[in-house]
Amino acid sequence: MSTKIYTYKKQFQLESGRILQGFNLGYTTLGKLNAERNNVIWVTHALTANANPEEWWNGLIGKGKFYNPENYFIVCANVLGSCYGSTGPLSKNPDSGNSYYHNFPDLTIRDIVKSLDLLRTHLGIDQIHTLLGGSLGGQQAVEWAIEKSTLVRHLFLVATNAQHSPWGKAFNESQRLAIKSDRTWFNYADDAGLKGLKTARSMALLSYRNYDTYATTQQDDDAKIDAFKAASYQNYQGEKLVERFNAFSYWVLSKAMDSHNVARNKGSIKNALNQIKAKTLVVAISSDILFPVSESKVLQNGIENSELLVMDSLYGHDGFLIETEQLKIEFEKFYKKNEIVKRLKIAI
Repeated sequence: MSTKIYTYKKQFQLESGRILQGFNLGYTTLGKLNAERNNVIWVTHALTANANPEEWWNGLIGKGKFYNPENYFIVCANVLGSCYGSTGPLSKNPDSGNSYYHNFPDLTIRDIVKSLDLLRTHLGIDQIHTLLGGSLGGQQAVEWAIEKSTLVRHLFLVATNAQHSPWGKAFNESQRLAIKSDRTWFNYADDAGLKGLKTARSMALLSYRNYDTYATTQQDDDAKIDAFKAASYQNYQGEKLVERFNAFSYWVLSKAMDSHNVARNKGSIKNALNQIKAKTLVVAISSDILFPVSESKVLQNGIENSELLVMDSLYGHDGFLIETEQLKIEFEKFYKKNEIVKRLKIAI
């Protein structure tokens, strides 16, 4: 699937007060908008993902899958600050003619959502049948459903929260410290901080999985005294990210995640969540140590028309990407309960 580019040419003011002189968003679409214009599925992605959900959520999205482009118009956009077609730290700064690098402005989840809404308007979409995302994607989804309360009919919030926790911020700051400890980080170059990024990814994995995950998947035989599976796995995952991402985008997007707080300028979390009108399914993962079940309960308690599902998984936070069979079953139950299948006259 090829990534399309949406270009916004006007000044774009950020919550910080800084201004981008326009921006690009890389995005993909699958399927077609139907005559009733009520079949839009908008997917918001997590920290290091891209605009192609067929690639990273392929158990749910694609031809013959739960969200089938033969029935739905599926949209996903790469977030501001990332490196898959959207304006980010490696992009050219029009004020200097050079790449932004360290001078790229801080972003918030609301800044990202504001840019997504401009893309939505550009695409002529005035109703979203289902808005869904996990982790940082879920943070975008909940903010968008608050800011545009009549836009979204159905909201699926998976392994996410209403406010990023001190625990989550501590993980992110530790990862940024790892990047900063790489002396190349201070260079103005595309490959700055890559050794630090590898370490940061290794640290992040400890929060994405848990003790039981490693005990089950990385167990060694009793004869080993070195070259353990867990060590190899950490190195492998770090190297994989370095091959496809950059330290600058990781830095910017981890800080955007830290900024997430639906209560900002809205009085309280409860007041903010109370603005959501969409029928909402909140999905928590029982073994998630990064976005624990208690955070999903905050969402469910604050959103009036919502249900909470606690999904069992060995894989902790990463269960939101892995347990697609469970998600399909629960999404289908939710739709049937709300008579979506009958209304749209499609087979899910």
